[in-house]
Amino acid sequence: MRKNRKPLVLGSCFAITLILIVAGIFLVKKLIPSKEVMDLNEYYPVEKDSILVVLQDEVYEKQGLYLDGVPFIDYETVVDKFNKRFYWDEHENLLIYTTSSEVIKTEVGSEDYYENKSKASLTHQIVKTIGEQVYIALDYVRMFSNIEYEVFEEPARVVINYKWGEEFLYTQVKKKTQLRTEATIKSPILKQLGVGDVLTYVENDSLVKEGFSKVITKDGIMGYVKNKYVKAAYYETPVSDYHEVEYSHISKDYKVNLVWHQVTNQEANNNLLNAISSTKGVTTISPTWFSISSNEGEIVSIASEMYVERAHNEDIEVWALCDDFNKEVDMKELLSYTSRREKLINELISYAIKYNLDGLNIDFERITENSAIDYIQFLRELSIKCRNNGIILSVDTYVPAPYTQFYDREEQGKIVDYVIIMGYDEHHASSEECGSVSSISFVESAIENTLAEVPKERIIMGIPFYTRLWTEGEDGMITSEACGMEQGLAYLEVNGVEPVWQSETGQYYGEYEAEDGQKRIWLEEDKSIELKMKAIQNSDVAGVAAWKLGLEKDSVWNVIIKYVN
Repeated sequence: MRKNRKPLVLGSCFAITLILIVAGIFLVKKLIPSKEVMDLNEYYPVEKDSILVVLQDEVYEKQGLYLDGVPFIDYETVVDKFNKRFYWDEHENLLIYTTSSEVIKTEVGSEDYYENKSKASLTHQIVKTIGEQVYIALDYVRMFSNIEYEVFEEPARVVINYKWGEEFLYTQVKKKTQLRTEATIKSPILKQLGVGDVLTYVENDSLVKEGFSKVITKDGIMGYVKNKYVKAAYYETPVSDYHEVEYSHISKDYKVNLVWHQVTNQEANNNLLNAISSTKGVTTISPTWFSISSNEGEIVSIASEMYVERAHNEDIEVWALCDDFNKEVDMKELLSYTSRREKLINELISYAIKYNLDGLNIDFERITENSAIDYIQFLRELSIKCRNNGIILSVDTYVPAPYTQFYDREEQGKIVDYVIIMGYDEHHASSEECGSVSSISFVESAIENTLAEVPKERIIMGIPFYTRLWTEGEDGMITSEACGMEQGLAYLEVNGVEPVWQSETGQYYGEYEAEDGQKRIWLEEDKSIELKMKAIQNSDVAGVAAWKLGLEKDSVWNVIIKYVN
């Protein structure tokens, strides 16, 4: 007997229909965009009295303060991102900004700021502190910095533009769409986007991610937009009409030929004429007259009026040197106090005027990374006093190297008149191996690397008039002693050694056995100095400086004058 299959067929059709309906509902749900709108206050949680900070194309990790409609940004961000010439004195609670002609100060909680002795005011506090954290009013930062910003509400956020000259990737909305929290139409809506709205791409490598791109709007909302609703991407470089006030400089219209003169007492000043009698073409002499003696900014002086008069009679300028070699002085303790910096600066300027000095030479070699920003601030403030009194300001600094980068040669080159690179001590008293004090490659690299940071017209290249006699003892200990040109050659002559020219160092080399060990020496003399002078001339820097007067052979001046005259 045949069974009735009709109920079975009907059941199967019903099941298939149900499956199709469910699948259709699922498909429709998948294709229908979410209409859920996320509250921006939830998306961007902002604490009370705070403001979200958007740095052009990124939501910044730190929030600022927002008090009575005024945005404040933390000091570290201001210095790191916008303008490193702001300086905070944590001891005296002063915020300082230094221009080429003025030191501008304001105190915590004050609405006033002082340009030298003239007072000006804003309508709100300029600097606020919360514990040890310092905040600066953004409109005050803008007065001296190349930034633009706009504040938006709900939630409070400030969008700051400061990356001028950098290339950004933009697009424009071509059809009304939404900005969403994630790269899917099922994610909540952050903002309705209208035709023509400009968006900045945040991650260039995410242009095709589920058909979405990560972007940020002009009012600082970051999210995802569907690619089919925006136009083709284009590159553009933001520009600003802001003009930074540059530091002016006192520059010589000739190549400087400077020599340092180590003077240890007042009586030694009387030896000037004898000391320079064999020199040729010297334009400048730098006597070691001033030394910092205390953390309060006091200095010891052995300056001589007669010395300056005699130098001027020989048509030689005097740029007196100030050192920081007193180990009892803590340079951080000295330079991080505004009142102490001012005392030191005033003493230096007072001496410069009293003795009719042409310039000052700052030789601070004990600066650490911890005191580096204080040192630069000292130079900024000193440069103003020097400029106002017609005094040349030169600074001695190490050759560019990662471990001396904190000396900030780039900033030095902007604020002082001359940056003198000490092109020696390639191997020094504390070195663990023997070697040249100043090989030709060392000097050439120093020049090349300094030119990457400092304009050539403000670079003076330092060279040595000395070398080192090295001793390698049987116990493996390495010691050395500094010696002048004649003395170095004499060591070899007495021991019957004929020096051999080394092209790799650009120096004559000699070695011999002695009772206390193996002796090695890389000589400085006419030929090695000439190689250095050729490098200096080819780079067209502002001149040469030599350490120190009295260690040279007389004949070396005939070499130097060929290249600096």
